[in-house]
Amino acid sequence: MPIARAASRATRSAVTRTAVRLGAVTLAGALLAACGSGSADEASDGTVTVTVDLFGSFGYKEAGLYAEYEKLHPGIKIKQTDTEDEQDYWKSLQTRLAGGGGLADVQGIEVGRIASVTQQQADKFEDLTKYGADKLKDQFAEAKWSAATTKDGRVLGLGTDVGPEAMCYRTDLLKKAGLPTDRTELAKRWSTWDGYVELGKQYKAKAPAKSAWLDSVGSLYTIMIGQEEERYYNASGELIYESNPAVKAAWDTAAEAAAAGLSAKLDQWSPQWNQAFAAGSFATIPCPAWMLGYIKGQAGDAGKGKWDIAKLPGGAGNWGGSYLSVPRAAKHKKEAYELIQWLTAPEQQAKLFRAQGNFPSSTGAIATIADATDPYFSGAPIGRIFGDAAKAAPVQVLGVHDKNVADQITNALSEVERKGTPPDEAWSTAKKGVANATG
Repeated sequence: MPIARAASRATRSAVTRTAVRLGAVTLAGALLAACGSGSADEASDGTVTVTVDLFGSFGYKEAGLYAEYEKLHPGIKIKQTDTEDEQDYWKSLQTRLAGGGGLADVQGIEVGRIASVTQQQADKFEDLTKYGADKLKDQFAEAKWSAATTKDGRVLGLGTDVGPEAMCYRTDLLKKAGLPTDRTELAKRWSTWDGYVELGKQYKAKAPAKSAWLDSVGSLYTIMIGQEEERYYNASGELIYESNPAVKAAWDTAAEAAAAGLSAKLDQWSPQWNQAFAAGSFATIPCPAWMLGYIKGQAGDAGKGKWDIAKLPGGAGNWGGSYLSVPRAAKHKKEAYELIQWLTAPEQQAKLFRAQGNFPSSTGAIATIADATDPYFSGAPIGRIFGDAAKAAPVQVLGVHDKNVADQITNALSEVERKGTPPDEAWSTAKKGVANATG
């Protein structure tokens, strides 16, 4: 989102990402210290343990890529730690970067944080061109590559996935509510966000017990704003969220959905949200590609064939996507670079998409997955659906505090959704939060 880039794929956050995650900064920090993240030395037999610290669900372990790499490199062992919530992960990472200790050899960076890394923390991360990364430029989409490159040409991360968007839905729940389940028909019915909200009201009228239309209005806002080129900053680096009509439109739609009682009022990445996938607590969820693996992990085998995927209302967009970086304080820099080069190579990105749904940022991988389908999601043509979305998605302007602004707004929407806070009052709270986060 690894959507949380967790999604930020996450993001993402944070997604696609599938195994049960650690949710607290203190616990994550304790585990990092206990497990020796960033401090593993060579074993007596010469084996090097490369530590990897991620957020959300990057899917490498689940797709078997770590095991494959270890088989190809007998002297290397990979040890991963991860935190489910990208906000918690980022706070912990900032503490460790400031202190210089407890860092892993490889650290994941959500796309909404990459401008902060390149513009404010470049001295904390290795310039990967020292290891030959400059030769990889043609493998990646230009926007993905340039976002992790400083003005003086240092490359501070290799791109993992991007987050083209669609809508995932439960066919069994829609059928019980008397709504169509065919992905083409649904795409027509919710071709606009107004149509999506209206269909949600129809669902609510006949919904199965304890089931809502969508998981949270925060995810609705996030997916809508992902369809915009300019969101929180303009190309000059100026903060524009207050005057951006796209932000207002997404906020108003999310607030309307909250007022209509269309959401399950779940905080994304919370234990309750995780449990809701299997419990059938919501019928639809805005779904960047990295979310597919996360849904599989949470809904389990019992969910196979009950889920499907349709085109997103309102046009194409992007939510999340991530990078793999090597901190200056890493113990095994060369081995870390070799690992992330391999993980982000076209062949591995294609394997990861077929196994977990994380859509490639590698141009070479994109062509090879065009015909991919997913039996878990009722045979949905995921290669075509997400491939078309990726081609049409805007190249987003990313600011230094992009993720911080987004978090403050979605936190405020949660107040509207869960406590009935008036939208104007919640917006004022969001603005205060943004001022504190960006000041």
